Amino acid sequence: MRITVFTIRRLRTIAALAKVSGAIALLLALCANLVAQSASAGTVHVDATPGRSINSFDPDSALGSSIDVLSHDDIDKVYTPHILQESLSAGWGPITYRNNSELRMAAWHWNPNGTWSDPVHQSGYFTGSTELKEPIRYILSYSLPHRGFSTSGDRPLQGPNLTYWKSNPYLTSRFTGESDALHPQWVVVDLGAEKSVNAIRIAWANPYAVSYQVQYWMGKRALDFDEGPDGEWKNFPAGSIKNAQGGTVNLKLADAPVQTQYVRVLMSESSNTCDLHGSDDVRNCVGYAIQAIRVGTVDSEGAFAEVQKNLGDASTAFCTSSIDPWHSATDVDATGGYQHSGFDLFFSSGITNNLPPMIPVTMLYGTPEDAAAEIAYVEKRGYRIGYVELGEEPDGKHAMPEDYAALYIQWAVAIHKVDPNLKLGGPIFEGVNKDIRVWPDAQGQTSWMGRFVEYLKAHGSLTNLAFVSFEHYPLDPCTITWKTLYTEPDLIENILKVWRDDGVPKQTPLMVTESHLASQLTGPMTTIFAALWLADSVGSFFEAGGAAYYHSPIQPQGIQKTCLGWSSWSNFVSDERYTIRGYTSTYFAAHMINREWVLHHAGMHHMFSSSSDVKDEEGNVLVTSYAVYRPDGNWSMMLVNRDQNNAHDVRIKFEDASKKRTSNFSGPLTVVSFGSEQYVWIDDGPYSHADPDHAPVAASLTANSQTVFNLPKASITVVRGQVSGLPDK
Repeated sequence: MRITVFTIRRLRTIAALAKVSGAIALLLALCANLVAQSASAGTVHVDATPGRSINSFDPDSALGSSIDVLSHDDIDKVYTPHILQESLSAGWGPITYRNNSELRMAAWHWNPNGTWSDPVHQSGYFTGSTELKEPIRYILSYSLPHRGFSTSGDRPLQGPNLTYWKSNPYLTSRFTGESDALHPQWVVVDLGAEKSVNAIRIAWANPYAVSYQVQYWMGKRALDFDEGPDGEWKNFPAGSIKNAQGGTVNLKLADAPVQTQYVRVLMSESSNTCDLHGSDDVRNCVGYAIQAIRVGTVDSEGAFAEVQKNLGDASTAFCTSSIDPWHSATDVDATGGYQHSGFDLFFSSGITNNLPPMIPVTMLYGTPEDAAAEIAYVEKRGYRIGYVELGEEPDGKHAMPEDYAALYIQWAVAIHKVDPNLKLGGPIFEGVNKDIRVWPDAQGQTSWMGRFVEYLKAHGSLTNLAFVSFEHYPLDPCTITWKTLYTEPDLIENILKVWRDDGVPKQTPLMVTESHLASQLTGPMTTIFAALWLADSVGSFFEAGGAAYYHSPIQPQGIQKTCLGWSSWSNFVSDERYTIRGYTSTYFAAHMINREWVLHHAGMHHMFSSSSDVKDEEGNVLVTSYAVYRPDGNWSMMLVNRDQNNAHDVRIKFEDASKKRTSNFSGPLTVVSFGSEQYVWIDDGPYSHADPDHAPVAASLTANSQTVFNLPKASITVVRGQVSGLPDK
């Protein structure tokens, strides 16, 4: 038997080198167990029947990582040869560029050079320049004055010039080509708790609503699209307003107050009067604008009183259907703490791994002209584009599916005029585990994805949806236990099924474009738990028919305190100067996936169904398995032992149903393992680190029909080699 040690290039101290002998001892024990005979061994069954592959993928387009918002200084530190080399060493192929500006309800100037629709006042709607000037190193964000009182979305970028709320002009008939009544705009006032309401005061700006309804919510969770709203909107008895004249109005909505937490103003017809920016641009004169809304009661004398808050009540919040992307040069966030990588830096630095990346265009708070200009610029530079995502997390911003779809069509038309071959997609959902449910439409349909797909289909634009993307953050960050690990395959397989059941065509690829354990940092992200979770997540995603999986993020990050200990998002632990102090379990899991299980730069891999009979007394599957047939002619099994305390022996059987025979690995094999014997996270506050922090261990052996593979406790093992008696895939 020839024994090798899988090594990872890193700078080690003498103290770290001293640990190698321990790793070799572990390796010798592993190899001894690999050839043990065990009557109690479990069995992994692989359906290797030719023609029965359940999925196929090329790792160079299907297994990647991501980069997100950084500070000005962090951009300078990340895009250095050493950090880039280390970041790429995790083995991921392509990269996806995340648009955090749109997440924060901000305009995104992908190019600092460009033109304003009102050049005199340096304001209006900005279109980036397609001229090739100085390379773009940093991208700035701009707050939106017409966000007004709206707090929809994730921590809106603050700005100095907040004025009134105004809806997105691209959702009006001038741009959609259909009645405004088909894209009603709305403001929901969330009072934070149930209150007595029978009156509303609205200070309209221009353009104002000529026809609108004031409604209250009967039920709970009116704004919870993840769990699904529980209730329905009801019109106040005097809540239907026609032929309105704008200005500030006090409306008595009912004689007797109703108890509700949510009040909605639903607008369906605009005055089309121009806002304070004038009539030179039609976008200033369509949609709806409101200066302020107050909800309360009126007494018998007609005096209005705003609802009173009790101690402990949440503050009043205002959620809106859309936001006008109008802004000015003075709305720039130039503090340096919140920026994105410039496209020239991004494409030329090497972080794309010489593979065409996925890039975003801003849509919810941008213009189709600017999106088209971005694509024209990137292609004029000669940079390759793999995919383009349109918008960012519309579900988190409570955008209606028909509104997102109407924008999507306009943006797709503009982009495809520049390059008709580009693959466009979205909607880039937040990480959810079940269908996104919204208020029912006229047909009673509540599925966000279902209605989005139906809108594209009805408008002859479904072919513009080249892929469907979503984020995968499946776990509650503060309630993770070891048994939570057992849920991942079902969670990711179920969400893929949900999108298909919603009507996403079978031929439309499904992609996870951001992923980690949870949407908030949590302690298990740096324990061995995260490594096993990632292997299961990737394996079960492709097993369920997924097309591309991006794990986040690629660059190093420091550690922070969380509800379950100190942790890092990243593959690395680094200090504030981006000096890498150690590797996390997800780094080594990435190596197991990208360097051992699959073969990059080789072509299509074919996945086959597999299962194991290793379970605990509660029926939980303790050993999961993922089988691929690689372009080099080898079968590769990724085996995840999710048992925290015990090793398990398994035999691997390849079954050909067409010829009713069973085969097995035969001849030279490579076996690589990484788990809790190589890696333990020490939770020690700001000094937290892994000890041991060893790389995976590898062995070469000769297998036969009696070979039993020992899977160490809490580990990932890849077994790779030839299978006797099986034809190619």
